[in-house]
Amino acid sequence: MGAALLLLLAFWMIQSYLITLGWAVIIAISVWPLYRRIRSRLGGSRIAAPLLVTASLALLLMIPFALALAEIGREGEFMIGWLTRLQQNGLPVPEWLHGLPLAGERLAQWWQAHLARPQLAEQFLSGLDSQTVTAWSKTLGGALASHLLHAFLTFLTLFILLRSGDEIGHHVLTVIDRWFGHPGERLAESMAVAVRGTVNGTILVAVGEGILIGIGYVMAGVPNAIFFAVLTIAFAMLPLGAWLAFGTAAIVLVLTGGSMAAAAGIVAWGAAVMLIGDNFVQPALIGGAVELPFLWTLLGILGGLETFGLIGLFLGPVLMAALLTIWRQQSTPVPGRYP
Repeated sequence: MGAALLLLLAFWMIQSYLITLGWAVIIAISVWPLYRRIRSRLGGSRIAAPLLVTASLALLLMIPFALALAEIGREGEFMIGWLTRLQQNGLPVPEWLHGLPLAGERLAQWWQAHLARPQLAEQFLSGLDSQTVTAWSKTLGGALASHLLHAFLTFLTLFILLRSGDEIGHHVLTVIDRWFGHPGERLAESMAVAVRGTVNGTILVAVGEGILIGIGYVMAGVPNAIFFAVLTIAFAMLPLGAWLAFGTAAIVLVLTGGSMAAAAGIVAWGAAVMLIGDNFVQPALIGGAVELPFLWTLLGILGGLETFGLIGLFLGPVLMAALLTIWRQQSTPVPGRYP
């Protein structure tokens, strides 16, 4: 009883960092087979191998964010010029707005009355005083510092897990055997396979969705289509992330002179790809890796996301795989018990 209370107190104390530690565990389990091969190539080094893998993963995960920041920097001059023209001339009513059925004319009148006037744009921009900008900067700076701290702790934990993975795995198997009895090792293996299957399925589906939607970008004439395709691949690993990516691409296409029909085509094509990929292809890949029925896998993914957030995308199938393993173990007939 005392040990349980002490454990609960420790978890309560570090509750803000449990998700961070969970990500490190998921990444460590996912790359463990590859890490063992790298470690054997490096002569079993306990420093060089985990450091190399951790640094490589950190660099790989930072590439999409670095590309986004570089693109924002390149487009900064364009945005400044656009805001200047908006302040001086207002935002003219786009031609396609008049062609919208039912509410097209009303929307055009509202646009003309509120957005096309230079005075309104000037009032809006003048409202962005130095205090407002300073407050935004402090908020963004605090959020950035918090995310950097959590990222550092994630990769630090990953390094420690890789370096001491054999010892940690032995202790985990011992605890699982004590809690769940004889099928403990099988249960741990099933959970590890579920994590790897979920990670691999998520990455494969995200890459496939990004490529297919990227083809739509090229055909529709989206500016910087390759950049938006890379962003779509990165954001497709997040719930509803790809929807934000191709929605932004459609808006950029319209603002740069593209047709409304092409923008609508991007949204429709992206929605179709995401619905099929997220609801059919991804559960099938994950379920096939861990021998989970399709319905169990889908419920694990959706329920995990709803209950635990983003990390639930991986925890959900793991919990379902563990439950199915226990069920199969308990439901296996005992030899000689039944005639």
